[in-house]
Amino acid sequence: MANGLNPPPFADGLDVWSREDGTPGTATYANATDAAFVPADQDFGGCLEIVKTQTTQRLRYMGQTPITAGRYLRVTARVKAISGAMPAVRIAGYPAAANGAKVSGVTEAGPSTQLTAYGQVVEVSAIIGTGERTGVDMVWGGVAYGHFGIDITGPNGGLIRVDDIEIADITAEYSRDLLDWVDVIDFGAVGDGITDDAAAFAAADAAANGRQVLVPAGLYYLGSTVTMDNPVRFEGKVTMPPEAVLVLRDNYELNTYVDAFGDEVEGFRRAFQALLNYTDHEALDLNGRQIDLDAPIDMQAAVSNKTSFATRRVIRNGTFAAQNSSNWAEGVVTATASYSASDPLKLKNVSNIGSIEVGSLVEGAGVGREVYVQAKNVSAGELTLSSPLFGAAASQSYTFRRFRYILDFTGFSSLSKLTLSEINFQGNGYASGVILSPQGSLIDFNECHFTKPAARAITSPGRGCQGMQIDGCRFFSNESPLTAANRSTIAFNVNANDLKLRNSWFQHFRHTAVLNGTGHMIVGNHWFQGDSATNAFRPAGIIFTAKNVKSVVTGNYIDNASIEMTNEHDEHPDFSNEFSFGGLSITGNIFTTIGAMSSFAWIVIRPHGTGHYLHGLSVTGNTFRTVSGNITRVERVDTSFATLDFSRFRNVVFEENTFNGVDYQTICPVTLAFQQNSAAKDWVLNFGDYLPFGGYARTMEAVTAEGPIRNASNAWIFTMPFATVRYGSAQNQIRLTWSEACKGKVQVTARVDNPT
Repeated sequence: MANGLNPPPFADGLDVWSREDGTPGTATYANATDAAFVPADQDFGGCLEIVKTQTTQRLRYMGQTPITAGRYLRVTARVKAISGAMPAVRIAGYPAAANGAKVSGVTEAGPSTQLTAYGQVVEVSAIIGTGERTGVDMVWGGVAYGHFGIDITGPNGGLIRVDDIEIADITAEYSRDLLDWVDVIDFGAVGDGITDDAAAFAAADAAANGRQVLVPAGLYYLGSTVTMDNPVRFEGKVTMPPEAVLVLRDNYELNTYVDAFGDEVEGFRRAFQALLNYTDHEALDLNGRQIDLDAPIDMQAAVSNKTSFATRRVIRNGTFAAQNSSNWAEGVVTATASYSASDPLKLKNVSNIGSIEVGSLVEGAGVGREVYVQAKNVSAGELTLSSPLFGAAASQSYTFRRFRYILDFTGFSSLSKLTLSEINFQGNGYASGVILSPQGSLIDFNECHFTKPAARAITSPGRGCQGMQIDGCRFFSNESPLTAANRSTIAFNVNANDLKLRNSWFQHFRHTAVLNGTGHMIVGNHWFQGDSATNAFRPAGIIFTAKNVKSVVTGNYIDNASIEMTNEHDEHPDFSNEFSFGGLSITGNIFTTIGAMSSFAWIVIRPHGTGHYLHGLSVTGNTFRTVSGNITRVERVDTSFATLDFSRFRNVVFEENTFNGVDYQTICPVTLAFQQNSAAKDWVLNFGDYLPFGGYARTMEAVTAEGPIRNASNAWIFTMPFATVRYGSAQNQIRLTWSEACKGKVQVTARVDNPT
């Protein structure tokens, strides 16, 4: 059979046929006394006749037959015994490196066949290739070319004839589609789980040139980072040291990593590791898969070579589902510690500090809601807190509760510009959702679902929430069957500035959000926290803990929950030459409550220290509506710790709102008509039912007579009265004093504040 690999026929001369190893300069069969060309054998035509005179009689073609990765050759020889002793015959070859040196450690001969009858034609063959595959007789990894032929072994003195030797490319028998893929086995991969196959993977990838790289069945140990530029298909699995990275640049997605590592959780960890190690991809697609978890995923441990990261990355399109496991049990530690407002983010002299975990919720007297441990220094006995404490004793006992989260980023010192998109975090009552790194910024949650978190959906234990965005997400509490008073879960918290909460939905949490920091935009959301009870408690939904919040709440559906302003994260809660409560615009929202107790209010201010007041609050264009029972007012001051200084209110606006099922409408500035039927010099006008938060009637903007003002003789008078504001024991009245006793009707506009 003619092809480009076959050696020339013996008829062309014996000077290219070595009787040694086939290398240049070795002896040939030309003019040999123990060999001759036979031109007309009845079975072979032209053939070589050899008398066996050596222990191993060699016949090698001196031409170089190339060996390339992925190529498989079959060398075939037909022989027959003519007379004398019966020898054995096998295919053999000399493996050469590119420089001609012999490659050691490879098999140099194929299976041996014993000749048993004179004149019987026997075919011997062997398969040579670079990969250790079934049927390959001579595995020649690292060989550049070979000198092929046969070995004649056994007793000397026999006479045999050898037909022309054939070399055929049989790669197609080992390749399902040679044009579409290359196989790591062909490049020396062993797949025994012990041998380091990293170099073989790299070589296969280098040779693929756009074709797919196949990793066949087996367990491949990759001892160092491997980068694959071409698409890879894993039928076998890989195992790697924790610090080594598998970088799949072409088909970077979760399915490929699951196929590679044989496990969804490990596949996700390794894919995330690659995402933060220069895969040339900014996004990890989870391929819509559900990853079942029996323990939290320590995201930093998956990327052990990095403790901070600030390049945009995205994880999207999949589900993490917590399964019942003791690994989700929250850690609880009780310890004593010292606190001083002069160092407001530190707990010092902390006992049992080694057992306290970063990310733990801090509970104790004088501790506000959603205060977390963001760092610890064991040697110094110090904990760094996410927010100050408003009233802790100099030394007291604290409880530290560490919730378990599906994705835990607290191992990073700082993490920024990470987007989690279209992911369903199924806590199933076992696990919380996501805890951020202590520092960082610009974390985005887009179109995510948080289903039944055990304690929290999203937690920020420090300032890693700076500029966080929550867009189009859905939050489903695990506590829907409970009454609002008995719930404890919180959807999320923020400690830094510039939250963007938009078009999201929250169901049946104790609180929807606890927000420290300023500059928040809360737009187009729906949160509802009611239950089937009547005359019942309704908790705060959004809680602002910075006093002057510089924020907007616009176009939301606020259902059975209040907006609360508090200063519980202030180490000096009494007012002292600072911004006080305000900087908040509440505009165009729908407020609803069903079955709430009459004292419920949608807007609540809860000062934790004395001397505070309102400075900049705008409540405009909202709709307030109750069902199954009226409430008294839409706003109130919670005086559990302190009240407000009503004498200092400034820039407080309640206007263009609608009220249904509310006993007293809140309006500021408020214009009321007053009818004085009997002549009096002093008219006392009461604005108390309308002024926000039960404040004072601090200013009168206008007084207009509606019709004539008449004296006791029923004659018209034309003098104007002067006003006394903050009149009466509650200071919510205005007294008009006229030049004489008179009667009539006036329209008076009053304010609870001084607008300038």
